[in-house]
Amino acid sequence: MREIVFDTETTGLNPLGGDRIVEIGCVELFNRLPTGETFHVYLNPERDMPEAAFRVHGLSVEFLSDKPLFTDIAQDFIDFIGDAALVAHNASFDMGFINAELVRVNRPIIDSERVIDTLQIARRKHPFGPNSLDALCQRYNIDNSKRTKHGALLDSEILAEVYIELTGGRQADLGLATIESKPSERQRLDEGTSLRTKRPTALPNRLSEAELAAHSAFVATLGGDVIWKDYIREASDD
Repeated sequence: MREIVFDTETTGLNPLGGDRIVEIGCVELFNRLPTGETFHVYLNPERDMPEAAFRVHGLSVEFLSDKPLFTDIAQDFIDFIGDAALVAHNASFDMGFINAELVRVNRPIIDSERVIDTLQIARRKHPFGPNSLDALCQRYNIDNSKRTKHGALLDSEILAEVYIELTGGRQADLGLATIESKPSERQRLDEGTSLRTKRPTALPNRLSEAELAAHSAFVATLGGDVIWKDYIREASDD
């Protein structure tokens, strides 16, 4: 199962009021394990940077001035996420911005059914909170010491670890170990080697002579190729 954990940084809180995305970070998971594949881009928002937003992520207009526009990377982003489920913390915020940007460049929006919100998962699992990303890192002993400011790729990498913990995904390696222990048995079966062991002493026959004779007479009426004749021969050899 392929999933994309992602995060965005923006110029503010309202994608419908003119705020724009300035950074996207994505981390690929397969069966709840990181693959090492990432997508990361800074974007020119084509507007000013409010001081409040700058204090959060530290991305200035000067730094972003030579970065691509969303329209320049839209297809790369779409290709990277493919049809995977999307995982975000407080997903409605990030998806609001992603879909607003997709609408601006005349691309189909992403259906909310594809989106997994780790904040909702955390609230169900830890109803008394707190459930911020930093609080969850502390709860699960995840190192977030590099998170001095918000950054989309770093936050996605940290969120991937949190998501794995929230969903019990760290137990996946136990399942993999079990799966990998079986090929040798399958190989033995493919090579025609039986896994069963023969009894050192055969069990005594519980049928009477009359029952054996009646069975042999019945099998004789079934034709020459019936499988029961093999069992009769084996019984007579023992």
